[in-house]
Amino acid sequence: MRSGLSGQRLIAVFLGGVLLINYPLLALFDRLQPDVAGVPLLYVYVFAVWMILVAAMAWIIERGSR
Repeated sequence: MRSGLSGQRLIAVFLGGVLLINYPLLALFDRLQPDVAGVPLLYVYVFAVWMILVAAMAWIIERGSR
């Protein structure tokens, strides 16, 4: 039962990631010109979303193994 719930949560994280790293949002961050510490905002956005998705997946997997 617990692994099924973890699987559903992982699918939800995947779908959220697909929505966050999709054309309309990437185009929005690509048009904005400000840099964050010299790094283009698009790169910061993609890296931050990727990092959050990895952390969410790790949390779900570790929580499910207990």
